[in-house]
Amino acid sequence: MKDIKVLDVTLRDGGCVNNFNFGQQYMDSILSSLQKSNVDVIELGYIDESKGSERNRTQYCNELVIPENFLKSKQAGTEYVVMIDYGKFDFNNLHNRSENGIDGIRLAFHKKNWKDIIAVGKKIIEKGYKFYIQPMITLRYTDKELLELIEAVNENLSDASGFYIVDSFGEMRMNDVVRVMHLVDRNLVPTMTLGFHSHNNLQLSYANAMALLSFDTNRKLMLDSSVMGMGKGAGNLNTELLLEHLNLYYGKHYQIQPLLELIDRVIKVIREEFYWGYSVEYYLSSINHCTPSYASHFYNKHMLPIDKVSELLGKIAENKKISFDKEYAEELYLSYNEQKDFDDSEVIEELRKKLGGKKVLLIAPGKTIESEESNVTKVLENGDCISISLNNFKFNTDYVFITRSEMLEDAFAKTKNVIVPSNIDHSEVSKFRIDYKRWVKFYSGKTFDSSGVMLLNFLNVAKPSEILLAGFDGFSEDLNENYYDSNLRRPVVLEEKKMQNEFFSMYIKEIRDSIKLKFITSTKYEV
Repeated sequence: MKDIKVLDVTLRDGGCVNNFNFGQQYMDSILSSLQKSNVDVIELGYIDESKGSERNRTQYCNELVIPENFLKSKQAGTEYVVMIDYGKFDFNNLHNRSENGIDGIRLAFHKKNWKDIIAVGKKIIEKGYKFYIQPMITLRYTDKELLELIEAVNENLSDASGFYIVDSFGEMRMNDVVRVMHLVDRNLVPTMTLGFHSHNNLQLSYANAMALLSFDTNRKLMLDSSVMGMGKGAGNLNTELLLEHLNLYYGKHYQIQPLLELIDRVIKVIREEFYWGYSVEYYLSSINHCTPSYASHFYNKHMLPIDKVSELLGKIAENKKISFDKEYAEELYLSYNEQKDFDDSEVIEELRKKLGGKKVLLIAPGKTIESEESNVTKVLENGDCISISLNNFKFNTDYVFITRSEMLEDAFAKTKNVIVPSNIDHSEVSKFRIDYKRWVKFYSGKTFDSSGVMLLNFLNVAKPSEILLAGFDGFSEDLNENYYDSNLRRPVVLEEKKMQNEFFSMYIKEIRDSIKLKFITSTKYEV
């Protein structure tokens, strides 16, 4: 029977979901349930000197606050560890291991830093802690590089407690697991435990765990998991599923019931507020071999169809894929959307002549164009303004401005006066095609390129006598409240929507300094 242990990461990897803000009550409940389950190793969280706290969170400022404020008693036979990202803690400040404190430290590091972990590992072991080696994104190592790391570990850290295969981006498939297992198992000092940490971007965490368990080795194995798969993005291998499997086929005696009760009382409550699990953006990040943060960043803009998001992810430079760079992401997004050397001067001049000095009605797709339809109809029936619909066909207007490629076919079928930005590709070229890059706005390091922003930016130059706004409702955290047409709904990221509301309110103030502007339907932007 193989020597297999399970390391639960709910308090650490799960903490990436809620910024480690579990609160003392939930922290105690999770720890108690894990102890009752008899899981072998419990990861209590992260240590981060600059971002860590003393209590109520599982991101700690140092190792001493853990027994002082959280780990009040330890269960015999259970090992307690924390993770530290290389560079986030000065190990000169690490105290000697104590009986009531943590038992081990898992050091996560990028390939560029692997040589530095030798001295750090020695220091951790000298202080009396078990030391686990976590080479992040293990697939980024060539076979030669991985063998070089293993050789250095064998020579300098042979008394380390474990060496891990880490699938940071959830991109490993079963053949990858077996291939890397062969390489590590055949070359790592035989007394060292081999661990595996997975992410579920491709829904393969469980299958990959089975591949590892089936591997022909006499080496001690350790698998990471979390309750209900709680973890950033697509999440992790489920502890309750893994323990059940080990009970059935490997003679283990883990207790599942405490975990089911924990799911019912705590984890499901957290999940209602902080979603994790499969999503197409995390799938795309895995097949493009990059951190999921890029996929989320581009996807949550809701300005590109999903196939274009995938195409954009494929353009990320190799040296940028490992860690998310927001400034780089915005530059790449803008560069991807702009059409080089595009000249819209003639189109702009024609539109300026048609709209300048006139009253213009803009109709956005907010829910108020239905609930307050009479207000819009009244203005249209007066016949004293030029009307432009934005990504909707609710009313028969003079122009339609389209920034969603999936709506173009309908737009051309309904009117010839279709205005499109240059980043929208279509077989039928609009007469009114404007330069994408020229009409977007920038705020707090982000590109704002919604139809409302781009058109108002242009009108600020065209100088109509007055702008009437309908359906510019402002974003609600309830996705059902954001559009009159349910087909336009997109998942809501609260932080993103707050920033959009903040930006648009500010932008409205800016425009009002030069143009008369009036909302004819209810709005969150009115100040």
